[in-house]
Amino acid sequence: MDKTALVDIDVSLGDDVVKALDAAGIETNAALWAWLSEYEDWRFVLASRTLDRGGLRRGYEMVNRATDAAGIAIDRAPSILILKMTDPFIRELRRLFGRSANVNGIRLGGQLIGNRFVQEAYVYRIA
Repeated sequence: MDKTALVDIDVSLGDDVVKALDAAGIETNAALWAWLSEYEDWRFVLASRTLDRGGLRRGYEMVNRATDAAGIAIDRAPSILILKMTDPFIRELRRLFGRSANVNGIRLGGQLIGNRFVQEAYVYRIA
């Protein structure tokens, strides 16, 4: 399957999602677009201690409420993948980049990070 490019509108949409989460008081420890080989598509990956509390279903509900409140229509909302803070992928991202002063806009790709092969990624936040 051919990989679609991450275009400017997607980068802008990711920024809108991060701002919506911030406005809702949901502290995100990781936020990035990633082309993950297991899905063969782009996913907006999120990890947060706040989202970990109460389970995965509650985490998705919190994200949906935040994006709805920010006016991000369902047909515009990205495919979101919430991972636990203990997920090997998130742990490795945080180990590699968690102490960097600014990771916004960093592009990653062609590498195994934790337990996932990332073909390409665009990072907003890793803390």
